[in-house]
Amino acid sequence: QVQLVESGGGSVEPGGSLRLSCAASGTIFSIGVMGWYRQASGKKRELVATINDGNTNYSDSVKGRFTISRDNDKKMVELQMDSLRPEDTAVYYCKAYIAPDGLRIYEIWGQGIRVTVSS
Repeated sequence: QVQLVESGGGSVEPGGSLRLSCAASGTIFSIGVMGWYRQASGKKRELVATINDGNTNYSDSVKGRFTISRDNDKKMVELQMDSLRPEDTAVYYCKAYIAPDGLRIYEIWGQGIRVTVSS
């Protein structure tokens, strides 16, 4: 029922920019913390950034280059990625805590979207 769908991925040159979007849909009463994770080939999935009530948190590797934001009316979270580096290449996953009825809350993951930074 409740889903997160990412969009905006693709391939970009080093130093370029991409903007990822994640839209929540389905039966939603409220949405808590939202964030982005990524997993590079052969590596463990890692935190990129989270946001809730205007508070943001970034991993050291992306701090100053990436900006996370959300639109609660649209039930979306975005990740603006600037000054991209080859090491940013990964599958990016959207995550959110979603309450469908005010009683339960679930950790929901998107399917993932590829970001490739190369020359």
